[in-house]
Amino acid sequence: MTTIWNANLYDQKHDFVSKFGGSLVDLLAPQKNERILDVGCGTGDLAHEIAALGANVQGIDASHDMIIAAQQKYPDITFQTMDTTVLRMTNQFDAVFSNAALHWMKLQDEVIKNIYSALKQGGRFVAEMGGHGNIASIVWALQKSMDELKLSYIEEFFPWYFPTLEEYQSKLEDAGFTVEKITLYERPTLLQGDTGLRNWLVMFSNNMLQHLSESEKEQIYAKCEELLKPKFYQDHQWVADYCRLRFVAIKK
Repeated sequence: MTTIWNANLYDQKHDFVSKFGGSLVDLLAPQKNERILDVGCGTGDLAHEIAALGANVQGIDASHDMIIAAQQKYPDITFQTMDTTVLRMTNQFDAVFSNAALHWMKLQDEVIKNIYSALKQGGRFVAEMGGHGNIASIVWALQKSMDELKLSYIEEFFPWYFPTLEEYQSKLEDAGFTVEKITLYERPTLLQGDTGLRNWLVMFSNNMLQHLSESEKEQIYAKCEELLKPKFYQDHQWVADYCRLRFVAIKK
């Protein structure tokens, strides 16, 4: 399943993704001359932050449009279009970093195995992703909107994987990692302005709505706003019910 990304919309209306990733860079604590792989680098902002601290960064993302944007913004950093499920690198990196990307990857066991292989012995895997309960209200609104509008909901088009803490810790340990820290926490996230929810849906619900016409999608967006407005719209701001899973795991 291919996810279509709009790199311009991502940078213009969803820069909170990178901004919230700043504290994850602090947790990574990149050292000078370390080799670090940024998995799901998007348009490169966090790779740029890591590089500015003296590390040698390589960014990969499955979206060619995102990689093109990253290359244009930060030509001194190496960016490559690559799906992590086909990552074939061995003992190359001191750390693997990933922010808000792993939950888009359905073949998690393959992804974790490949990241483990790419790390040097003692290397660290520092990441944050959507966890259990993430955007539960938005998912509910999408499904209910399709039902009320008599539009088919196709389960296989659901693009995300939101694991529990225990489930993901087991996956990491099964791959050979030692989990140093892992936490699942609620992080209500402001979406910009009156059209914040609609912009979010245009950006992130492409997969779920890929079988619908543009006019049907517009109906879905409007219905979702109607359903969610009483609880998630305050002071001309939409709030998304994000739950994030953050961890540090070591290749022993």
